[in-house]
Amino acid sequence: MKPNIPFPDRARAGLGLAEQLASEGPWKGALVLALPRGGVPVAYEVASRLGLELDILVVRKLGLPGNPELAMGAIASGGVRVLNEDVVHYAHVPQATIDLAAERETLELERRERVYRGERPLPSLQGRPVILIDDGLATGATMRAAIEAAKRLGAESTIVAVPVGAPETVGQLRRLADRVICLYTPQELCAIGYWYRDFNQVSDAEVQELLQRAWSEKRKNGER
Repeated sequence: MKPNIPFPDRARAGLGLAEQLASEGPWKGALVLALPRGGVPVAYEVASRLGLELDILVVRKLGLPGNPELAMGAIASGGVRVLNEDVVHYAHVPQATIDLAAERETLELERRERVYRGERPLPSLQGRPVILIDDGLATGATMRAAIEAAKRLGAESTIVAVPVGAPETVGQLRRLADRVICLYTPQELCAIGYWYRDFNQVSDAEVQELLQRAWSEKRKNGER
């Protein structure tokens, strides 16, 4: 039987994450970067409650051929590529297959950058704490790519914040990021969506709406 589900939806998971982050702050000057699409509703609530700037860092999973939900690696904006070496080795994935998957996912990464960001540039990460947010951690491949990208872009520190994650993955990321904040670490993750009552796919339109709302609010606050 399925246990009690801790999160009704991504927005309320974000509220819980915001409370935890608030207790571990202050976060003055920090930049919240959501991993689209699922991380955006979570990150929007965090940025709103903590009064922080919200933006996105586009990351794409490289799915294993025949089992696309299993990540053999990931790519991120700025040409970052990380591999899940255990998966690649176990499945005997040739380099040509990895390169082909990276080329395909780069096209989608660039499409999302255009659709979500338009002409708006990524804010400077130089010398700033960066809070990287997704709706959960399974293998952690996409978050590893996000951490690497943030570091290359000059982040002062990298903080991973998620509602739910596999304990082993959380432990691995603690060796890569400066801090990892995870509200719930079930021994058997099964799948991230298992821990949400509502885990419907987030649409491009929803991502655009939340980002525009956050950016509009930032402009209003800047005018005061």
